[in-house]
Parts: sequence; structure tokens; C-alpha cells
Amino acid sequence: MLFNKKIEPSCAYCSHGARVDDDSLICEKKGIVKPWGKCRRFDYDPLKRVPDAPVAPSTLGLSEDDFKL
Repeated sequence: MLFNKKIEPSCAYCSHGARVDDDSLICEKKGIVKPWGKCRRFDYDPLKRVPDAPVAPSTLGLSEDDFKL
């Protein structure tokens, strides 16, 4: 859920942070921080949140007849 109001705070998707590399962010308030860090100034930015990859549907047990109209 990208737009959930009760999101767990994380510097990785805070509006005050900008990614420097894979292991660090630069925060306007705290300086260099880790992506899994958090503070009381957390402000959620849904555009920084990367959703999980979609799961491919399982085709096990399906035959060619299942796909005919």
C-alpha cells in the first residue's frame, strides 16, 4: 500500500532525504543517514517508495485446453 496513512517511518521514503548511494541518504535535518533509519521529522513521500515486484501467476496444473475459447 503506497498511500497508507499509517506507514512505518523510514528514511528511504522521507521527503527530507535524497539517495546518495545504495547504503546512505543525505537528510536535510540529520545529514548522512541509513535508508532504514527514522526520526521524528519523518514526512512520507509516496513517490520515493518502490513497490514490490508483482508475482508471476502460476501456470502449474493448467493445460492447453484451459486457454481455448
